Amino acid sequence: MSPRLRGVLLLIVVTAVWGSTFAVVKTLGELLPPAQLIAWRFLIGFLALLPALLIRGWGLRRRRADHPAPTALRPFSSKNSPWKDGLWRDGLLLGAWLIAGYGTQTIALQTTTANRAAFFTALSVVLVPLWLVFAQRRRMPWPLLAALPLAVLGLALLSWEGGAWVNGDAWALGCAVTYAGFIITLERLSNRHAALPFTLAQLAAVTLLAWVWAALSGGIGWPPDSAWGPLLYLGIVATALTTLLQTVGQRTVSAAEASLIYALEPVTATLFSFFLIGERVGLRGALGGLLVVGSTVLSQRSAGEARPETPAPLAE
Repeated sequence: MSPRLRGVLLLIVVTAVWGSTFAVVKTLGELLPPAQLIAWRFLIGFLALLPALLIRGWGLRRRRADHPAPTALRPFSSKNSPWKDGLWRDGLLLGAWLIAGYGTQTIALQTTTANRAAFFTALSVVLVPLWLVFAQRRRMPWPLLAALPLAVLGLALLSWEGGAWVNGDAWALGCAVTYAGFIITLERLSNRHAALPFTLAQLAAVTLLAWVWAALSGGIGWPPDSAWGPLLYLGIVATALTTLLQTVGQRTVSAAEASLIYALEPVTATLFSFFLIGERVGLRGALGGLLVVGSTVLSQRSAGEARPETPAPLAE
């Protein structure tokens, strides 16, 4: 399996897990304020990955002296601290993008439906390549340009439910903007650091920012018993695992292609809704799903072209 194909598969797994979270977050929003929900979710995710980092660091120390690890993988020392190699700085930058995305989405789900939130969030599919074109004066491959309108049309058919504009729609649109920024920033920074420490740095940054937000917005409370099951799923599977897999996957997949893979999120959300809570999709929704999948396949035709925006990955 090529590194690029592995990256694509990892991002598809990430997208599938994301699709399962809309109903969970909407339900938890009735039990916890957005700031506390995000704070507990990312604290659980951070604690879930921390033992893996400790085990990994112990293994690195046992490496033979004549086969030193790459700089980003060496144990911390005064000459190679996470502060000097920019790990915490980059983690804080991505953490700021993450909390902006998760925060706006969580607030959105308090007043808008999950389907509409999924549609607006998926507008990052369009915003990522547009951002790259204007910010970097980059020429996009024609398959990606052709796939974008198909993705948007498919998402509209699949997710749009109609109805009046509500405040949650504006928050969901803000989520699309901030998540597009996260995708682009992650592509630029993901190859500077080893995946596991970098993932933990991001989770730690979001956790810190979320607890500050919670403290400023009314205090910190202990979640009710009924909230712990969903919180553990969100923290361990939908946060720790997906953030790690996304960091690894985007090392070999460009931001523009990754954004189209993420367009599958409403499709997976629809499938989970059907199997878990019995929601059905009509002909229009099925056609939308086919258009989204077709746009993702079309985007892969640019795989052979050079992607200067994706630097060579570090050796693990």
